[in-house]
Amino acid sequence: MKYFRIIFLFLVLASVFSFSQVRETDIDEVQIQASKKLKKKDNPAFEILKEVWKRKKSNGLSQFQDYQFEEYEKVELDLANLDSTFTHKKIFNKVDFIFKYADTLDQANQLSLPVYFNETLYKNFGRNQPTRKKKREILANKSSGLNSSDAMANTAKNLYKEIDIYDNVLNFFNIGFTSPIATDGFSAYDYQLLGEENINGNDCYRIKYEPKRKEVLSMYGVIYISKVNYAVVKATLKSTKSINVNFVNSFYYDLEYDNPSDSIFLPKKNYQEIQMSIFGKKEKSKSIIAKKTVIFSDYLFDQKLNDAVFDTKVTSLTDSEFNKDEAYWKENRKEELSKSEANVYTMMDELQDVPQFKKAVRIYEVVSSGYYNAFKAIDFGDIFSVIGFNEVEGFRLRVGARTYFSANDTWRAAFYTAYGFKDHQLKYGFEFRKMFNRNNRFTLGVGTRRDILQLGAQLTGDEGIMTRSFASSGVLSSGSNFYLSSVNQVSGFAAIDPFKNFTVRLDATNQTTKSALPEKFSLDFYKNNQQYSELNDSKLVLSVTARPGAVFSQYGVDRYEHSTLAPTIMLKYTQGLEGVFNSDFNYSKLQLYYFQPILLKSFGRLLLNVEAGKNFNKLPLALQNIIPGNQSYNLMPNTFALLNYYEFVADQYVTFQAEHHFNGKILSYIPLIKKLKLREVGFYRTALGNLTERSILMNVGNQNLSAPEKKPYYEYGFGIENIGFGNVRILRVDFNWRGNYLENPEARKFGIKFGFQYYF
Repeated sequence: MKYFRIIFLFLVLASVFSFSQVRETDIDEVQIQASKKLKKKDNPAFEILKEVWKRKKSNGLSQFQDYQFEEYEKVELDLANLDSTFTHKKIFNKVDFIFKYADTLDQANQLSLPVYFNETLYKNFGRNQPTRKKKREILANKSSGLNSSDAMANTAKNLYKEIDIYDNVLNFFNIGFTSPIATDGFSAYDYQLLGEENINGNDCYRIKYEPKRKEVLSMYGVIYISKVNYAVVKATLKSTKSINVNFVNSFYYDLEYDNPSDSIFLPKKNYQEIQMSIFGKKEKSKSIIAKKTVIFSDYLFDQKLNDAVFDTKVTSLTDSEFNKDEAYWKENRKEELSKSEANVYTMMDELQDVPQFKKAVRIYEVVSSGYYNAFKAIDFGDIFSVIGFNEVEGFRLRVGARTYFSANDTWRAAFYTAYGFKDHQLKYGFEFRKMFNRNNRFTLGVGTRRDILQLGAQLTGDEGIMTRSFASSGVLSSGSNFYLSSVNQVSGFAAIDPFKNFTVRLDATNQTTKSALPEKFSLDFYKNNQQYSELNDSKLVLSVTARPGAVFSQYGVDRYEHSTLAPTIMLKYTQGLEGVFNSDFNYSKLQLYYFQPILLKSFGRLLLNVEAGKNFNKLPLALQNIIPGNQSYNLMPNTFALLNYYEFVADQYVTFQAEHHFNGKILSYIPLIKKLKLREVGFYRTALGNLTERSILMNVGNQNLSAPEKKPYYEYGFGIENIGFGNVRILRVDFNWRGNYLENPEARKFGIKFGFQYYF
């Protein structure tokens, strides 16, 4: 497609973030040193930073019983480095008027064209005692540009993370960077005291820092330290030119703080700028520049806020009540708009009626969501789940649709239908969900499906009807997979969030299960000395899920989740109901799931996954815990890469998986290789469990059922990620080795998996 090519760049990137008291010290005089690297003990900056470490401050918001403040935020997205040749292409026919709003960046007529702008005014409330509560209330919102909605605003805002300059590790793009005032900062940076400067009425030391090794994830800039109380008054943080982050050419942060006392600081103003491109790392590459300014003001403390302040309704950027006129904004803006910022509003009013623009916006919506919206009410898709293949169905086509009136729909209906060209059978699924309360997200849902599924692809999976089974509908797989089941399911659920990021859900399900290929795979079982080939199961599933620290947008039945380091903790109890709708078994099952991403300073990101469970009754194979294998060539989370399906079955189990992303820490030392900007990954997976004799004996068939009981099964390996060209490096390849149980039938000793990772 040749229309509006520059919008394609935008699509990809949008889919794939005082008063101080005088304090005496023993530093009476500082000698300014020449511009050369000094040993730490001889560096005057070291003595200053030691005083900062002694007085390491904490955010003042945590030091009071309660607090409130206003927050003014503006986000702008610009298309940058547009030359005159590019602007005269045919794709800009009838929209060339937009370039009158562009800014000239340099003498070579490089243009920067604003395409999105959002202003939001928030009121923040918080309480630390007696119980910790927080609320962020939208006072006003004004937006213009491509797809002016929650989705665009949240995509832009998701690029940014809240950072505390006093932390030893700063989180950018969920990647750890050593802070310039970290206690181990001298291991990552060289420091130079440049002199003194007055910043906002504070006499400050001015210290320059730069990375010791530019090949690793690092920054450079200047920090301003108060001479009075050794607090950070201002800091600039800029990435190196060789930054090894997908889609990102550079980032720049300018942070300002108030320091009302020796022990606390308060954010004052943050300016953040990120340049992103799919065309290359060069500064002049055609790119998107995302700018965000946040101004904090009107702090109030210890106002004895009551529960009623925190119990008001959930709000969204798209609520019409927050659309204020220009008179309101002139009075309440904390900073006057620049010419380019003001131009966005004018330009987009003219652009909304241009057909080419509308078409480009439609492309963006399809690529980012996976659905094509029709009639402003129906989404067709998911386009990424159309084709699949398995032993039973052969090639499989799946199409579906869902209702979609807005991002904040409080009800949603969805269905899919699939057809296998080998078994000539039609499959389907339907689900309806309705949310009755925005505050506690009380939701009811019902659904049904008839499909061919790979049971045991997850240990602690969700109960959703619309969930796609990648193990049974993938395209590439190793070996033969005939361990598939024919499932007929009817279910309903109720869910509520009694607390923020804490969900209680109850599912009621009736399901019949039988082998989809009985001549090769048997799910037959004995009950009361009779043999059955179809299992009928009615059950209640109570699950409690906690996501402390998770950040969501929108208030509808579906939500947009920001990328964070929030853990996931789930406890699930299942009770089988024998006799209910002719259910075959009465049983109890308890399961635990825990996932935690951890930033380990500049050494990368560690992902930990622990699962455990126990059946309290003997059960046939169709209801057992299957240690999840992966016979596809794709990377699949929470599975074991070299286990075959149904290789291990357990009445009780515990699994542990650790995956560490080194972010190029090791490969950056290797000449030539480091120029490829590859990143290394190491991983280890293990499972331990047991299967009782009584559970084994109730199953019929030629499967040799066993559990990793005598010794834990384990596998290990390494991966290479960030494979690609220029600024698009989304391919990952893993090399897996099996540690034991090599005597098992068809055991795979080694395997290669690959996949795409759409993150920084």
